[in-house]
Amino acid sequence: MSSRRKRRVVLLGSTGSIGLSTLRVAENLPDDIEIVGLAACSSVTKLAEQAIATGVKNVAIYDESKAKELRGLLPPGVKIHIGAEGLDEISQLTEADIVLIAIVGTAGLQPALAAIDAGKDLAIASKEILVMAGEIITARATQKDVRILPVDSEHNAIFQCLEGHRGPDSEISRLILTASGGPFRETPTEELWNVTTEMALKHPTWDMGPKITIDSATLFNKGLEMIEARWLFGIGMDRIEAVIHAQSIVHSMVEFTDGSVLAQLSRTDMGFPIQYALTYPSRLKGTLKPLDFTELSKLEFSTPRLADFPALSLARTAGLTGGTLPAVMNAANEVAVASFRAGKIRFPEIWATVASVMESHETVTNPTLGQILSADRGSRVAEGIHARLRRIAAAPHNTAGTSRLKEIPHPGLSRPTVPIHANRNPSGNDPQASARLNFPNGIRNSPAMQDSTSGRIGKARLTATTSAPFRSKSALPFSKSRAPSHFREKPSLKNRPTP
Repeated sequence: MSSRRKRRVVLLGSTGSIGLSTLRVAENLPDDIEIVGLAACSSVTKLAEQAIATGVKNVAIYDESKAKELRGLLPPGVKIHIGAEGLDEISQLTEADIVLIAIVGTAGLQPALAAIDAGKDLAIASKEILVMAGEIITARATQKDVRILPVDSEHNAIFQCLEGHRGPDSEISRLILTASGGPFRETPTEELWNVTTEMALKHPTWDMGPKITIDSATLFNKGLEMIEARWLFGIGMDRIEAVIHAQSIVHSMVEFTDGSVLAQLSRTDMGFPIQYALTYPSRLKGTLKPLDFTELSKLEFSTPRLADFPALSLARTAGLTGGTLPAVMNAANEVAVASFRAGKIRFPEIWATVASVMESHETVTNPTLGQILSADRGSRVAEGIHARLRRIAAAPHNTAGTSRLKEIPHPGLSRPTVPIHANRNPSGNDPQASARLNFPNGIRNSPAMQDSTSGRIGKARLTATTSAPFRSKSALPFSKSRAPSHFREKPSLKNRPTP
């Protein structure tokens, strides 16, 4: 029997790919991990089977219409928490130590806040939580003395690489996220117009849910991870980059100012980051198979095709602008991906749709949670995005638009100027500046970006701070005494301002 204290876990999104991997990890470490709560969106049969197998006494179902069916599948004594409020309730279970959030989309935001308010540590697999409200989440975690632990393989890799660093964050040159490149990393530009949903769902190295798999194909997945990394590690967007690594063995890297690079390697199994997040700071022997370096034929890295895959540029623009723009980008991408899966738009028009919605959004700086949620809802239901999608669907097939995407600017690995044009107030005293997103002609000229009556780009402007709002000045040593507040080991945790 292990002398370590068993971690009691509430698992939100238990029927998805991350949820299934988490249950497998818990099954293999029964002395160290106990599942005490499960939640799913609508898969009642799977949820009931999991509840019976794990013996939990609390489950949550987000789809309220499925509650009666679920009740009939569960044994007596199991409490059902229903709807959005149910997710909040199960996230605050008294017996839980940590809540692992693996819900696709934005539904995990409120349960994350509920868990923090109840003093529960968070293990985050849902990118949208920190993309939408990273400042609010990390500040609340600091206030409540709880840890935020990354579950994404890339962020978990960076977390491990930084764990032994005891110097200031100025010694960190770059956080380098690796991307498989998806199934189309070598697809000729003109052939991207012929991509089908079935093709986009065939990821070469990872087994994931449909939405995240398509995000991997467009590279929006990596763009969201760049923004998420900013909040997890307190490093400015100008020092967060991505490279293509088709083998998916090196999960991310950290480059230091002395030129040294630390990398984390493992097989493509989500069990590795899940286990480390749930058992941190211990490293436990389970059933996960280590790498055999004699079997590795090569490890290759290359620069992303930024011209053909504009998601990284759009995400960097959103991350640098901040405010409500990241939430808007995320919402527009979710709508565009759903439209692509429904056959309403073509693959390259996912980027065009997102760019259009970002262009027309008037960004709110330093937003409240209510303003973030309002921007999210507005980006999903606004007539503008549906009108753009209708125009895209009706547009003739034209591959020229894709080739013009090559004109897109992107900071990339060479770090040129960020694609935002900002003009200070002539007085020089106004801390705000009017900034306009600098989208490429290929996106600007696409049906999604054209005004239906005038044929011009929408006139809405963004309000963005002209200083570097996301540059952290705090230290990032991962020692017990000086680690970032949402990573520190209790009870040495101390409150301090969020970067």
